[in-house]
Amino acid sequence: MQRRLFCAALATLVLAPALAQQALGTRPFPANAKRGRMTPGYFPEIVIDGKVRRLAPAARIVNADNMAEVPAALRGTNIIVNYTENADGDIDRVWILTAAEARLAAPAR
Repeated sequence: MQRRLFCAALATLVLAPALAQQALGTRPFPANAKRGRMTPGYFPEIVIDGKVRRLAPAARIVNADNMAEVPAALRGTNIIVNYTENADGDIDRVWILTAAEARLAAPAR
């Protein structure tokens, strides 16, 4: 019985930060993240703020539900995103923002 109680308490302590973050409705973004409007193009190209950009070979796109998204499955235009660039200037991470995240101030450039 004590072991179960200990495991439950430990699980609560481990999961509490994740649950609190989820309750806030925002995700943590890196300090070097930029904000833009994305339109998917022919892979590996995407258009951000009217400029054709290239996805890095290991680029990750995360949708508003915080799940990985395949570039070929993206639909829509002017999708509000946060993104980061690698050393070559290619886009390596893209987060599709929720309406609440889009209302927040853009990351400082």
